[in-house]
Amino acid sequence: MTASPILLLKKYCHIIECFAKQQGLSLDAALSFFHHSEVYQLIRDGVSDMHCMSDAYLADELEQEYSLNME
Repeated sequence: MTASPILLLKKYCHIIECFAKQQGLSLDAALSFFHHSEVYQLIRDGVSDMHCMSDAYLADELEQEYSLNME
């Protein structure tokens, strides 16, 4: 299933804001990481209906990916 591009943009904003708060990052830094993340690719490509998951869940997934990249 694919989501509306406009709704996806809004979802991306919510995920980035939540992720930035969790990690204490600026919105610019969170946005940059998000656009290079696997989470973004999965949502964008419509894999497993990731766009249907809650913003908090997706921000947590992004946080896990961020932690792995920071090691």
